[in-house]
Amino acid sequence: MSIRIQCLVIDCANPAELARFWRDALAWRITEESADEVALEPSAGSPGEGVSPDLLFLRVPEEKRVKNRLHLDLRPDDQAAEAQRLEGLGATRMDIGQGDVSWIVMADPEGNEFCLLRELTG
Repeated sequence: MSIRIQCLVIDCANPAELARFWRDALAWRITEESADEVALEPSAGSPGEGVSPDLLFLRVPEEKRVKNRLHLDLRPDDQAAEAQRLEGLGATRMDIGQGDVSWIVMADPEGNEFCLLRELTG
């Protein structure tokens, strides 16, 4: 038996707006779009094309109320520069009681938490 993750689904109030944030954050592409859902995939020709799961943003009526049970961990080349770039796109830094750690907890424009890990060192 063979199985793989096709996409990660993110419930949101405004799929177009949130998908555009993540498109710009990840340098991915929008592959499908309607009023109620938007799909993102890795850019054509990128190492993630056909490998990384798609992100699917679905409109839901309820607001986000608690911490995500599933979140993305992103590994940048330069953590400080990437945190600043993401803040420029609309992300915010979060304090969820993580203490003194090597990653930065952030939230996208709708409050979905994600972690910005430190860069890998040789």
